[in-house]
This record gives sequence, C-alpha cells and structure tokens, in this order.
Amino acid sequence: MSESTMKVMQEKDLRKVTSSQKAVKIAVQFMLYAFLILMAIIIIFPFYWMLISSVKSLSEYRLSVPTLFPREILFSNYVEAFNQANLGRLFLNTLYVGLVSTLLSLVITVLSAFAFARLEFKGKNTLFALLLATMMIPGELFTITNYATVNAFGWMDSFTVLIVPFLVSVFYIYLLRQNFMQIPNELYLAAKVDGTSDLKYLWKVMIPLALPTLISITILKMMGAWNSYVWPRLVANKEEYRLITNGLRNAFTESTGDVNIPVQMAAVAIVSLPLFLVFIFLRKYIMKGVSRSGIKG
Repeated sequence: MSESTMKVMQEKDLRKVTSSQKAVKIAVQFMLYAFLILMAIIIIFPFYWMLISSVKSLSEYRLSVPTLFPREILFSNYVEAFNQANLGRLFLNTLYVGLVSTLLSLVITVLSAFAFARLEFKGKNTLFALLLATMMIPGELFTITNYATVNAFGWMDSFTVLIVPFLVSVFYIYLLRQNFMQIPNELYLAAKVDGTSDLKYLWKVMIPLALPTLISITILKMMGAWNSYVWPRLVANKEEYRLITNGLRNAFTESTGDVNIPVQMAAVAIVSLPLFLVFIFLRKYIMKGVSRSGIKG
C-alpha cells in the first residue's frame, strides 16, 4: 500500500471520528436544551395558569374541562380584587413593616458583622460558632417560644410583634462578615494609626466596599417581609395590622362559603407583581452580593 493511499485512509478515518464527535455533541446539546425547555414550562405554567384564571369568569373557571385560554377576558376582576380585599391598606401595612424591619435589621447586621470581622474580644470565635449553630435549627421550632414571649409582653395585634422578633438574622451577619473579612486588615490598622474611630472607619470604608452585599441583604429582607405568612397569621388578625399574605386568606370567601377564585387569582397577581419586578431588575445585585461574600474567613 502506497504512502498516499495510507494518508487518504487516515484522513477518512479522521473525518469519521470528527463527524461522530460532532453528532454526539449535537445530541448532548439537544438533550440539554430539551431538558431546560421542559423545566421552564413546568416552572412557568403555574404563573400562566394564575394569569389566565385571573381574567376568567367564575362559571368558566368551574367548567369540568379547563380552558387554556379564557373565552372572555375580564379585567374587571382586578378592580374587584383591589376593592374587595382592601389591597391599598394591606400594601401600606406590608410596606411599613418591611421598611422598618429592614432598616433596623441592617443596623444590627452591620454592627454585628463588623464586630466579628474586625474587633478582638474574648470568646469571639466561640460566640460566632454558637450563632452559626442556630442556623441548623428549623425556624418553626421558635414559633411557640416566640408566641409565648410576645404574648407575655402584650405585643399581640400590633406592628411591634411583626417587626421585633425577626430583626436578627444569623445568615445575613455571616454573609456580611465574610465580605468584611475580604477587606485588607491593613486598612483598619492604618485608620487606627490616624486616629479614626471604629464607627467612622465602618461608615467611610467598609460599608462602601460591601455595598453590593448590603443591597442584596436589603432586597432579601424586604422579600421575606413581603412573603411572610405563618407569623402574621398567628399574631396579627386585626384588620388594621394585617399584611398582604394573611389579608388575602379569607378576603374572597362569600357568605355561602364559596371562594371567588378568579378574583382571588387577580389579587395574587397584583401582589406578585412587585416581587417579579424586583427579580427582573435587581437580580444582578443579589447575585453580585452573594458572590462577593467569598469563602475567606
């Protein structure tokens, strides 16, 4: 067999291997995209069902064979939902609780994270380890003790009971502390040599450098206040203190015991809109803040 014939055969074999590799790569990509599309449909479908149900009539919603698109679009359900559930008052209550709890929680988180990251005091590491250990305890276990405590203090049916019990978050302290640990300690020592106080150094240096993480904590805290359901349901049943989640629970139950599901879906869509906008426009800040927390420390 001549040398030229050998080269031709080798080139053919190389083409076969290359083409088979391309076919495998295309098949893997196809399966990957098919899986992603399937997962996207599974995740998006409940939101789609909520939106189409919110503009249906009650009779159409109760059909034995569900319709995937409304026969008649009723935007009046949104107006009825806003008025019937008194969403204006619920929005204001939730916004007030969210803003106040977020501001106070930020102050506590920043000071605690700074203390664990830069200050030296006896038992610091032990205390921080004990705080981290509390993260392994499910939050539901604190419900009974918190309920007994606030009831003894006479805080039931007030904004205080909705704000104070959840001001401290060990996860947020840990997240910000890890971010503070990435700031070179030489900056702190140089500031102390210049006579800078700890609070001034914290305000002028550490907070600006950790701003993405602080923005992430602010967003997550506001979203937590917006989505809170179990605790407000237990401790704030008076109408003037209800939040959005527990306010919508029985707002659409008629005297006969039936629930106007389309109007309720319209209310849920209205309530979900702020969180959806937060996710769309601020998701990069959340990811940036979490990624900057790092693993040092």
